[in-house]
Amino acid sequence: MTSKTSARPFWAGLLLLVALPVCAADGGDAAEWKGQVARISAGADTAARGQAITSRLDAMGVTWREEAFEQKDKHGRNLLADLGGKADAPLLLIGAHYDRVAVGHGATDNASGSAAVLELAARLKARPLVNHRVQIAFWDLEEAGLLGSHAYVTTPGREKPALYVNFDVFGWGDTLWMMSPQADTPLIAALRSASTAHKLGFQPGEHYPPTDHLAFLKQEWPAVSFSLVGGDEIDPILAVFGGKKPATAPKVMQVIHSPRDTVAELDDGRVDDALDVIEQGLRDWDAAAR
Repeated sequence: MTSKTSARPFWAGLLLLVALPVCAADGGDAAEWKGQVARISAGADTAARGQAITSRLDAMGVTWREEAFEQKDKHGRNLLADLGGKADAPLLLIGAHYDRVAVGHGATDNASGSAAVLELAARLKARPLVNHRVQIAFWDLEEAGLLGSHAYVTTPGREKPALYVNFDVFGWGDTLWMMSPQADTPLIAALRSASTAHKLGFQPGEHYPPTDHLAFLKQEWPAVSFSLVGGDEIDPILAVFGGKKPATAPKVMQVIHSPRDTVAELDDGRVDDALDVIEQGLRDWDAAAR
């Protein structure tokens, strides 16, 4: 995988090769997360999806702001919020794109990731990190070519974060799939320990579908990304990424960017565990920064 920002995110590219039916998943245990996915994906357009996000931030008592931008003759708005921390502490930025394609409701892609950011934000607000300030971001126009995140990182004077943590396609199985340019880092070690404790699959690596983390890596800013998918689907997804057609089509690719991308299709039984693992990993990473 290269760090070149694609005009069409990889999740979209896979759909050209995959088009098979899939059965709806049973309901999971992450009720608040799933409810937030439903509220975001009910939005008829990007503005309505953003309203669902900012309503949750208002309820959390979090002050948010929007940043309008223009990229490639397209206009969008990113949503940003500060969760607090020492003013001189390094920045941890956590984000996800909240736009969707015209087809379907964009529940998996990417109300699921946006809801994960909101749930993690609630935890970090209730019990702040010790050594980092935390901001959260919701990117617009990812589906048009990562335009919102690109606008953010190329804004003059923008602060370089200690780490950007991205979420895209979350709530689809039993394995936490992590994009990391490095194979062995303190964060990976912490996540591996936490995932073992939770008996959750964990697969880190540099090969991963292009999404908003690429805008940060292109600027040489540290970034990782998380998806929650079936462990048996990662290799088929990567096979397609390598230009091959797997014998069995990944079920998540049968849903996104289609009319079937609704809350009913989510496979979310391990969402609580995945959020616990990520939270613990970030807390351990934060503590090690002393």
